[in-house]
Amino acid sequence: MLIGVDPGLRITGYGLVRVSGVDVELIDAGALRLKGETPARLAQIYAGLSELLSAHAVQEMAIEQPFVALNTRSAFAIGEARAAAILAAAHHGVIVAEYTPAAVKQAVTGYGRGSKDQVGEMVRLQFGLAAAPTPADASDALAIALCHVAHRRMAGLTGGRR
Repeated sequence: MLIGVDPGLRITGYGLVRVSGVDVELIDAGALRLKGETPARLAQIYAGLSELLSAHAVQEMAIEQPFVALNTRSAFAIGEARAAAILAAAHHGVIVAEYTPAAVKQAVTGYGRGSKDQVGEMVRLQFGLAAAPTPADASDALAIALCHVAHRRMAGLTGGRR
């Protein structure tokens, strides 16, 4: 079982998938809606993800790396959310892989600067859904999981060489 995580201090998206051969099955997707001050939000991320990791016997976590650009304050907040998620994974013995936003968009849409709408649409198509998962954080988390599946498959084909 694999979980994709789109970390944030207001909303942390998650997407659980099962990979079997070439098939990728959507198990669950949603978001942790966080309340309170930063320490409380970090505890909610840790607890919420810990519950998902245990309940679904997750073995791998794919998580997005922050995009700093011009807003360093936002990057720091995402970094704190990432740390809580990675700590939950470490506590449960879950392997963590990290991907840049551009790598996720490239893997899912074929273009490293794809829009959120394009990502959502490709996730919808991949899983045969009537609509893209909401909120967008859940759709993004599934895209992160799909990116990991694509990278894992490529590593298998190339013997781990890039």
